[in-house]
Amino acid sequence: MGQEYRWIIHWWYMESGIVRAVGVWFYCPNTGRYLYLLRNDSKYPDTWGLVGGKVEHNETLIAAVDRECAEELGSVPEYQQLIPIEKFTSPDSAFEYHTFWCKVDNEFTPDLNHEHIGYAWIETGRWPRPLHPGLWNTVNLDTIQKKITSLERTCIR
Repeated sequence: MGQEYRWIIHWWYMESGIVRAVGVWFYCPNTGRYLYLLRNDSKYPDTWGLVGGKVEHNETLIAAVDRECAEELGSVPEYQQLIPIEKFTSPDSAFEYHTFWCKVDNEFTPDLNHEHIGYAWIETGRWPRPLHPGLWNTVNLDTIQKKITSLERTCIR
């Protein structure tokens, strides 16, 4: 019965048309800076956002994080922590965006693909402008700010 129930949930999820996506907010405690990428697309051109994108069929969130990093940064940076900090769900429940906070020991230079035209490591508490609207909403949530402050405090510079 348990296997049958899991199949029904899997079928509903796949048939429901829910689009899932991931984003990774890289943080380097040695410099106290975060990585932002300048987008090169038609939907939100010339806005700053995070590494990330859609989760593919039968892909886990972590696998999507690794794949998106490899695609957009040229490789998967070596990281010490990967922590989920937000799950945004659209009002119609058709879209989910999972934001991860990711600690790296050192800043790195991404080998950007066609999806981005620039990058910047920016001091904590500051944001490049204009921010992608979804990221702007995230950084302005008190709960997210508290999580980030708590995570930064666990890091030793």
